[in-house]
Amino acid sequence: MPVAAALHRLSLAHLAVVAVAVGAARVLFDVAYPSYLPALVGREDLVRANAWLESSRSATQLAGPGLGGWLVQLAGAATAVVADAVSFLASAGCLLAVRAGEPRRAGPGRRDLRRELAEGLRFVLAQPALRAITACTALTNLLWGAAGTVQLLFLVHQVGLDPAAIGLLLSAGAAGGLVAALAATRVARGADTARLIWLPVTVTAPFALCTPLTAPGWRAALLPLGVAVTSFGQALYNVAQISYRQALCSPGLLGRMNASIRFLVFGALPLGGLLGGLAGERLGVHATLWVCGIGLALSPVPLLVSPLRRPASEVGPGRRQ
Repeated sequence: MPVAAALHRLSLAHLAVVAVAVGAARVLFDVAYPSYLPALVGREDLVRANAWLESSRSATQLAGPGLGGWLVQLAGAATAVVADAVSFLASAGCLLAVRAGEPRRAGPGRRDLRRELAEGLRFVLAQPALRAITACTALTNLLWGAAGTVQLLFLVHQVGLDPAAIGLLLSAGAAGGLVAALAATRVARGADTARLIWLPVTVTAPFALCTPLTAPGWRAALLPLGVAVTSFGQALYNVAQISYRQALCSPGLLGRMNASIRFLVFGALPLGGLLGGLAGERLGVHATLWVCGIGLALSPVPLLVSPLRRPASEVGPGRRQ
């Protein structure tokens, strides 16, 4: 992209091709790394390892937008994209330095892609706990996707915030996810993994109602409060449920299991954006945020009626790790 911009050849089609290529590579990476992690650290350290990964993700989400804006203002958009590309090369170098092997599945002959896809999906749907995790995550993504479509309109036109204030409030709220990820290992010492899946998100999900409750004046503080608390719960939930999935699944099926769940839960995001836009047009922006907030408050229900509520000795991978 920076090369095309320097040659005055950059076009919308060029941007679309780059976006598709980067998006496809990200899907492969996001399926591969949680599937590789158990072979790298061992199952006894999954919670700690996932907590560090979640900390890294939360920290970059907190610092990245501000750093990107600073680079664009200081050196221009093309130079900022160069810096981004260099960071990808540095990441690849770090990954090439990893020397730990992974078990390879034995199996002669050609591999049937359709059969393997079906195996991963059947495994997810056959496990009540995985079904509950998938349903909760997909519902959360659907509703956050819908809320994100209209949230900016609400904050600008009805709350009266300027872009700088919105960025500051959302960044302050996002710090909750970083704090939770850093605390995940310590919290996990006092609770089994299954309980860490349903308890934090059940307690924090109702704070999603802080967004529609936001209003001019002191009630503008409800926005970062809601984002911080829900981010805290989601970070603990992510660490626990990914660790649980990795411990539950055999190494040969990990990639297909993770790919199946990712397909189901991330497929809800664009659908949520579409539904959010339609609801905003029909119901109004504020009413749409109320519907999303109530739905998010109820999103842990699949977890609460699942086997994850049983004692750790009965759940299996939910034992303390």
